[in-house]
Amino acid sequence: MASGWNSGNSEIVALTITIIISSSMSTPKIIVHGSGDELQEGDEDHHPDVEAGDGGGTKPASRTPGGGAGRERLVSLDVFRGITVALMIIVDDVGGLIPKISHSPWDGATLADFVFPFFLFVVGISLAFAYKRVSNRVSATKKAVLRAGKLFLLGLLLQGGFFHNIHDLTYGVDIGKIRLMGVLQRIAMAYLVVALCEIWLRDGREDGIGSGYAIIRKYRCQLLVGLVLTSTYTVILYCLPVSDWVYNVTSSDSTMKHFVVKCGVRGHTGPGCNVVGMIDRSIFGIQHLYTRPVYLKTEWCSIDSPNNGPLPSDAAPWCEAPFDPEGLLSSLMAIVTCLVGLQFGHVIIHFKEHDERMVRWSLSALSLLALGFSLDLFGLRMNKSLYSLSYTCVTAGTAGLFFTGIYLLVDVYGYKRPVLPMELMGKHALMIFVLVACNVAPILLQGFYWRMMQLQRDRCWARWDPHLDLTIHTTVEKVSVARDKRKLQTTNAAGRLHSCSCEGYD
Repeated sequence: MASGWNSGNSEIVALTITIIISSSMSTPKIIVHGSGDELQEGDEDHHPDVEAGDGGGTKPASRTPGGGAGRERLVSLDVFRGITVALMIIVDDVGGLIPKISHSPWDGATLADFVFPFFLFVVGISLAFAYKRVSNRVSATKKAVLRAGKLFLLGLLLQGGFFHNIHDLTYGVDIGKIRLMGVLQRIAMAYLVVALCEIWLRDGREDGIGSGYAIIRKYRCQLLVGLVLTSTYTVILYCLPVSDWVYNVTSSDSTMKHFVVKCGVRGHTGPGCNVVGMIDRSIFGIQHLYTRPVYLKTEWCSIDSPNNGPLPSDAAPWCEAPFDPEGLLSSLMAIVTCLVGLQFGHVIIHFKEHDERMVRWSLSALSLLALGFSLDLFGLRMNKSLYSLSYTCVTAGTAGLFFTGIYLLVDVYGYKRPVLPMELMGKHALMIFVLVACNVAPILLQGFYWRMMQLQRDRCWARWDPHLDLTIHTTVEKVSVARDKRKLQTTNAAGRLHSCSCEGYD
């Protein structure tokens, strides 16, 4: 039953905090002046209306009656962000029906595995404008830290375990088991590091840039940071030994099961004995990691692989162990993806012609794709959970080509009306993520019911669980009227409930 402070007031307070935080982190506005003028970024947190470079495009922007240049947003960036949000919702809600678009059980990449890198890529592009001109580096640093802190707090609130299941009206969290990392936490880390790079690590000279070499020279320190992060990740992943480890799991009948995972290896990239998981277990503690890892769909852990299913009789000992796909070590490569997006943003700023921009983007993206597929071919497999180097290159290259295509259609040829829904979604991406992907909206609505909470829950909120590949079929079997009260009996199909952890996006 929903009663008292725990199920009512506390949830309203938590939801209010969530919406306030997400609302305060509005998407910066990228504005395009008329033909021949320059691109501008309006970010109230940093520097409104600082100038950058537009490109005298094939379709000039409108001018005001007085002859001044009219303004409009750089629509392609909003559309790219909006399409990414739409993909997130699709793979979250349809991934169980179509396993080929759901997250890959381990090695390889599917449609769902491209969503998160796309978000990081577009964050990098936006940062190129937000910090194009910084008059006070210390002040800009403080604001970047504050914004990253708010985003991290929002992620902790959404994915740490505070909110109840979508089929439950209880509220609360066990601090001893709160999940510390997550989607928004990783984005916050990438945002902070890349913002600091843009604030502090660039050539401050304002001389013109007319070649690829000149732009590399201007941002050489940022490129060096990306190289250092990649080298650090690779050395740790393949050189640090992984020792044996143990964990306990409480079964459905409340008995404690004890598992010992034998490793004693170096450079292993399988689910049970990789360095990424070892570092997270050592630093955060296994009780603070994600409890429904994607490797539950592997043949080692599911008789219905690549779908979720019962454990096989000879299941690997690590199958029931927590593993965080947004781990600490793998976040280094997530930062690299954001840095790639930052360099694409620099191209918009320093090159004024559309064809110059698109040629440089295409060459960079194709180079990343070639490198990524080559690494995968030679054994460094694409892996989203480990955020491997090949995965980083392929997803960043794909994002670059995709953005180039959107830019061509929307900002060069002016096909803006057909993509208006995506543009609107892109302008409110964070709010949509909070309300839809993390189930905050249905959880809030479920708190209101007519007489019988059970009937409201069963009729309105039974839904497909994409991660367990089971349909929660809930039907009301029989309503019997007693002498003094009405009794509702329900039969619920087997299946684990879908909690508010944004796990479809992990």
